Amino acid sequence: MRSIVAASLLLLNASAFAQAQTAPFDMSGERPPGASVTPRLTPPTPPAAAAPVPVTPPVSVSPASASHATPAPASAPAPVPPPITVSPQALQPAVAGDTAPAQRPESVRRYVVPFSKLGLNGEYDRRSWSVYLTPEQAAAQASFTFAYQNAIVVAPEASALTVYLNNRPIGQQRVGSPDGPSAVTFKVPPGLLQPGANVVSFEAAQRHRTDCSIQSTYELWSNIDPAGTYLSFAGSDAAEPASADAIRAIGVDGAGKTEFDIVVPALEQPGTTKPLLRLAQGLSVLSSMPNQIFAFSTASLPAGGAGRLSVLVGTAAELRPLFPGLPPGAESAALAAFVTDPRSGSPVLLISGPSWQAVSSAIDTIVSPTDRSADSRRDVLTTERWSAPNAPLVFSDTNIALSQLGVKTTEFSGRRLRTSFNIAVPADFYANAYGEAKVLLDAAYTDNVLPGSHIDIYVNDNIASTVPITTTTGGILRHLPIRVTMRHFKPGLNTVAIEAILMTKDDAACAPGATAGASPRFALFDTSELHMPDFARVGQRPNLAAMAGTAYPYGRATEPTPLFIDRVDADTLSAAATLLGQMAIMAGHPIPVETVASPNTIGDRDAIFIGSISQMPATALSQTNIATASQASWRPVTDAQTGVVDTGTAFEEWNSKVSGGVLRSRMTAFREWLWRNFDISRSSLQFVPGAEQIFTPPNTASLLVAQGSSPAGAGSWTVVAAPSAKDLREGVEVLTSQLNWPQISGHITTYSSKTGKIEAVPVTRFDFVPSTPWSIANYRLIAANWLSTNILSYASLLVVFVLLIGVTTSKMLRNLGRSK
Repeated sequence: MRSIVAASLLLLNASAFAQAQTAPFDMSGERPPGASVTPRLTPPTPPAAAAPVPVTPPVSVSPASASHATPAPASAPAPVPPPITVSPQALQPAVAGDTAPAQRPESVRRYVVPFSKLGLNGEYDRRSWSVYLTPEQAAAQASFTFAYQNAIVVAPEASALTVYLNNRPIGQQRVGSPDGPSAVTFKVPPGLLQPGANVVSFEAAQRHRTDCSIQSTYELWSNIDPAGTYLSFAGSDAAEPASADAIRAIGVDGAGKTEFDIVVPALEQPGTTKPLLRLAQGLSVLSSMPNQIFAFSTASLPAGGAGRLSVLVGTAAELRPLFPGLPPGAESAALAAFVTDPRSGSPVLLISGPSWQAVSSAIDTIVSPTDRSADSRRDVLTTERWSAPNAPLVFSDTNIALSQLGVKTTEFSGRRLRTSFNIAVPADFYANAYGEAKVLLDAAYTDNVLPGSHIDIYVNDNIASTVPITTTTGGILRHLPIRVTMRHFKPGLNTVAIEAILMTKDDAACAPGATAGASPRFALFDTSELHMPDFARVGQRPNLAAMAGTAYPYGRATEPTPLFIDRVDADTLSAAATLLGQMAIMAGHPIPVETVASPNTIGDRDAIFIGSISQMPATALSQTNIATASQASWRPVTDAQTGVVDTGTAFEEWNSKVSGGVLRSRMTAFREWLWRNFDISRSSLQFVPGAEQIFTPPNTASLLVAQGSSPAGAGSWTVVAAPSAKDLREGVEVLTSQLNWPQISGHITTYSSKTGKIEAVPVTRFDFVPSTPWSIANYRLIAANWLSTNILSYASLLVVFVLLIGVTTSKMLRNLGRSK
């Protein structure tokens, strides 16, 4: 009798899990060869659930801002599901006390800030990015909530925060929350949201309470809390995944992060690494989120949540113990479908099949829409998920209106106006020593603006040009050319900022109420243009900035890139997937890789080495100028360690102790003065660049990225190493974040988890890699840039040419005229 009852309960439990099944991808062979495949992911059949419990909406505006806004009530967040660990015991019948199926939420919350911190600084600031919404979310009734706190010196009567959706204002809030965060909610007008990308913009106009000086404008700030800023959608349909939109619309969590949790029971088996890394890159390109990480595991299904997507990968036999409600089609054909976790109600991407060959085919079905030929040229870098619009890629002489770069015509009544835009250059950009771009400025200013005011141009936060305002009668500037040196441009993404510093007599008097600035004193027009000239184009090896900017040279490879991984465990594979995912976003497509077990099989191809320093091949370390002794000596400093001396700190201390230390410090200060004012450094006073020095990673560092040449010099080898697999995973997650990734440069970059610092060792000697067809014009530009960098060589060549001209002239005159 007991066996009959147990069998009955087992059948009931299996039927409950079977409700997780959905329609799979269409894997039939009806398509013509070479046709792109678009995933067709259908929403899962929801599990049986009890009637939803009414949720009381929270208060949307704090007392600090109640007098300035009339908010709409915000829907409550969906309940966070408990973690799930599915084991073979899950096949047993449910008993009293087991976790019941999750209830479907009455509303869905989508966090929208893709940063860990978002600050709006100064008297004027604007930040824009896009949020991808599914058709169900775009059609639902929505509200927008944000939480903020501002500096106490911000005058609320003259300051405001405005929120835009798709360039339409949905609400404005006076800035008046200095004592603590305040939440404000605006209703989203029906029909404003659209399926796909939706642009979210924050605009701040802030004035100081009492001070009218330029310096006081740096004290103005309003911080937006990412955890308190979100879109709320009414109805449970907005939570349902729909086709590939569920991947593109993964979004972020309350800290601005995106995480893919990939569960692979056969993680360490041979042959699984290549398809898994291809899957990770495809998911990265589809989502294009700025702060995304990959976490691999073998035995548990993580709980879902905002900014997270669980992925189950494996054969039907491998996944059935973890997910008993596996669709029966997985045992006979490749399967890629969304299913619903019956315990938490979260969507799970299921990739399965009867064999790993079928699993690889299912992965290709998802990833193939993101593939792109390495020979095809891109017009933009995809940046809209954290900075809209996308940055245009400039390859030659080009004029671009600022209106196309997201800059709006602005009439300004304050003292310091700053606005910025993005521009991108290719990986073979080589014009940092002589090139000049131009900003053709359209602007106007009143006669109240005094001489001494000026307009500054910044490139990547480095000042590149200054134009003083000298007239007292006002003026209108029409395409005023402002030359901008290109020394601060780098391959990939570049940020250019225009800042106007405006002084008036009224600011000097600073009468009560003067900070409000009712009448505009300056206007910047979006008809202004950026002119990029022709520049030298040639690849350089090593060049980590180019790898970070456009995944060079791996993004251009026509053959799979060799990838050396010391061991396939969860930490190392997670680090490799996170790194390759970020590189795929920069390249604009997944980078094909093939795993290798030894550098001897690589030859002179471009390759990537990733793993712990102790398992790194000595050849790879030697080619990237890393001391092989560091395999045994590189150990992170911990608080418990005593007697550990940092070499750099000790050297500086001894430098001040020995005789001549004061003289050396003065010489160092003089060299820094020459470099700062005349761009003259020790390296520029050499006839040819010196050899790279052997680098020993300090014990304060927890991760290094180094690049060098292959043994024969025909390829680029990149090493990503750490003292342990745990340090490797944690370091890569930090280094690939949107804030830190642009700091990778030189030929070696290190990161310290103890200090949080990222330091780069500049390149002293590099090789040229031809990247364009031969032309005299390009080689002339290459020679001009190289000679501008090596001024002694330029001076020597100049002397030689003068001597040749003198000797030639003397011989010509000797043979001319009358002779005795």
